[in-house]
Amino acid sequence: MLRNLFLPEKQAVIFALKGIIAMAMALTLALSLNLDRPYWALVSAVFLQMRPESGLVIEKAMCQIIGTIIGGLFGIVLLAYLMPYPYLALGVLALWLGVNSALSAMVRQANFVYAFAMAAVTSEIIVLMVMASPSTADSQAVFDIAQARVSEIIIGSICAGVVSHMFWPVKVKDSLQRQARSVINQTLQYLVTELDKSGTHENRHKQIDGIMATLGMVSEDSSAVSYEGPKGPGHTRAANQLAQKVLSLLALVQIFGRLQRRHTELMTPTLTKLLDRLRDAFGRIAESEDFDYCLEQVKTLRSDLADYRLNNDSEVPFESHLLNVGAEITSELTVLLRAFRALEERDSTLLNAPSMLTYRDPLAGLIIGIRTMVVFLIGACIWVGTGSSAALMIMILPVIFSIMLARLPLMILKVVLKRLLIGVVVAVLVAVLFALNLLAQSSGQLEILLLVLAVPYFIGLLLLFDRQTLPYGLGFCIPFSILVSPSRDMSRAFSIDFTISSAMAIFAGVSILFWVFHLITGPSVQLLVHRIFKTTYQDLLEVNQHAAPAAWYNRRMADRLLRLTNYDQGSKSRAITDLALTALNLGHVSVRLRSICENLAGKQLQSLERWQTALAEAFLLASKGRCDDSFEKASQSLYYELLALEGNSSQVEAIQGMFLRINLTFERSAEAIAMQKV
Repeated sequence: MLRNLFLPEKQAVIFALKGIIAMAMALTLALSLNLDRPYWALVSAVFLQMRPESGLVIEKAMCQIIGTIIGGLFGIVLLAYLMPYPYLALGVLALWLGVNSALSAMVRQANFVYAFAMAAVTSEIIVLMVMASPSTADSQAVFDIAQARVSEIIIGSICAGVVSHMFWPVKVKDSLQRQARSVINQTLQYLVTELDKSGTHENRHKQIDGIMATLGMVSEDSSAVSYEGPKGPGHTRAANQLAQKVLSLLALVQIFGRLQRRHTELMTPTLTKLLDRLRDAFGRIAESEDFDYCLEQVKTLRSDLADYRLNNDSEVPFESHLLNVGAEITSELTVLLRAFRALEERDSTLLNAPSMLTYRDPLAGLIIGIRTMVVFLIGACIWVGTGSSAALMIMILPVIFSIMLARLPLMILKVVLKRLLIGVVVAVLVAVLFALNLLAQSSGQLEILLLVLAVPYFIGLLLLFDRQTLPYGLGFCIPFSILVSPSRDMSRAFSIDFTISSAMAIFAGVSILFWVFHLITGPSVQLLVHRIFKTTYQDLLEVNQHAAPAAWYNRRMADRLLRLTNYDQGSKSRAITDLALTALNLGHVSVRLRSICENLAGKQLQSLERWQTALAEAFLLASKGRCDDSFEKASQSLYYELLALEGNSSQVEAIQGMFLRINLTFERSAEAIAMQKV
């Protein structure tokens, strides 16, 4: 924190200056339009500054405006019907907040989460502001308050978007290219590590964690880059294609790694030579930054493998199967490199790969919704019991934070909320001792107001720039805006009892949120993991019913892999992560097998559907730490049917090798899960 304040980076200074300009524009416009609470325009501009890239700001501004309008309309409708029944209105409002909070858990991108947060909080502000002054509440007052709140938030959004585009613009494309280069390098290093006999278990999983974290950022930013000019949609498709191919490579390479680590008796000289060739090629590609050289290396490797397959008739099923897998790895790596190039140059030949799909767990969403409702209802009880207008802050800010922070693990959440509280305390001190003290002695001119506020906001924005110090900055900027409440009439802010009461309410609200998160922790990790594996089981049953089954399966598995690796990072065995990677591989295996079988025997194989069902059931059984011979029997039945139709060809023998490898994987996975449960 001290480094960011006293030795800030150049980009952090630019970020803070852009934030100051955006907030100055928002406040000036809100004051010129005589809006009642122009500080909400400031708050709106602050939230949009947390990711300064133009595409992300535009996307967040659109989400904020749409969410605000929906929330404003709901607030008006709620008051139109339930204004005479305040307790019922509070109950319906709590339900609305819970629904939006639960729905926010069903999306991955932070901007879309923010849209649900704005739909919830805008309606909450409108309803509470009207109910706080029941004597003046009528239809005209409701409309005026709703119009003012919506206008303030939209002004902040537009100003932040304009400043992001016109002053020192930063593109999502640039950060996406850095992330893409990083994830490709991470993937190549993982390929080398997976094929290295001396590679450690810890190192492999550390690399997997890094790949999935970077892939999550690529997936999240891929939608925002589409707003950056005519090439934006092409960059989105390239990012989606890149994510698809990284997952495909992870699914394929683990076959080799697990084989040489756990089943050395199956490693023939041919396979050893193949793995050495792959490892050397991947190492050279990972060390080079020359795109053309990397692509040439992949083409050479692909040609060598093709020649080797033509010149060597293997009688060992495993060899034939793994030579096919090696060729498929080089094919996927070629498309991966082209997808990276397409982030810089338009490549119309790339497929329109679908984006990663968020894993949606209704149970987790229900818990998050209930938690937000509890936070609001505790604040509502305090407000009704005390009658204090300052108590409104207990209901508003904690609800925003409850929705925005819902996805964080509890250990990280503790740190974030503590830093938020520290930011709130500093905001109170700066507001009372610096900002309000100076403003009370000024002549009330707008220029002086902006100059006085610029210094605290500049400091807060410097902290917002860094992910580690972001909670300090957020805890400072938002409460500071509310406590100072810049407006034409500063009489309320200059009242020390209002300032102290509001500060206590904000601090109390965040503290309540801290304890509610501790008390309502959500489903256990074991239950969440079981539900993810159960959903994956369903996908394995229907993967081949889709037009592009591999892409369909990848986009559904990406977010699940990220969640499972996060859940499993505290364990030593990492059995859950291994089983998640196995699940990714099984989907590709079943797609590849069906393609081979249909090329050999058409669609007349009766055992293929039974084999697919046995595969899914064997996976689900392994996730519970058990294993039986049902999959082995289904595999034998399919193998004998292929023999009867096609004879003892090399492809049929390769399929037999595939069955043997999968059965060994199930036995190993079941054993690892069973040991982890002990």
